Amino acid sequence: MDLTNPAPLSLLSFTINLLLGLILSLLLAWYYKHLGESLSNRAKFAPILPVLALITLVVISIVKSSLALSLGLVGALSIVRFRTAIKDPEELIFLFFAIAIGLGMGADQRIPTIIAFFIIMSYLVIRKLLRGKFFPHQEKNLYLNIVTPATVEPDEYLEAINKILKSGIKEIDLRRFDINDQEINLVYYLKAEDPKAVGAFIKEIR
Repeated sequence: MDLTNPAPLSLLSFTINLLLGLILSLLLAWYYKHLGESLSNRAKFAPILPVLALITLVVISIVKSSLALSLGLVGALSIVRFRTAIKDPEELIFLFFAIAIGLGMGADQRIPTIIAFFIIMSYLVIRKLLRGKFFPHQEKNLYLNIVTPATVEPDEYLEAINKILKSGIKEIDLRRFDINDQEINLVYYLKAEDPKAVGAFIKEIR
């Protein structure tokens, strides 16, 4: 590795890596959008994944042959801070997945990257099939999003909501609890014997 002068980048190899990275990341985005379980807006989040993968690919392709550029990249990334924390584990997993695609293709490791991609995706698909997620009409699991003004006491409000839900829901799981100056946002995962009965609890909460 040259300390100062990077080796010339093969345009053909770079183009092939870009195309392969784009294909893999588009497949990843499609899976996340249509089959993901994240509570965020997957339709808006999914298009970010190919862009992230390709940006990572370009960066790695440029810095891989120069130690000076690599050290400069480490220094630049050390000052990066996220303004909003990523709270959903699935979002974080797919972000790292997209980065891994970019890293693998940017480092010219096409075969290992492609093999690893399809092994991981096969695992995700098989797991989803075994859990019956391809048949949403058979599911009795629901997500309940509750938003209220921040004028109430958060702890008391949370306790009251939990009491209402536990009185008739088979299983509840608080997935998100966000508080800001304007509102309180609760997101529950519910497992109900009769999903239609959830409507009665919604009326009681209101």
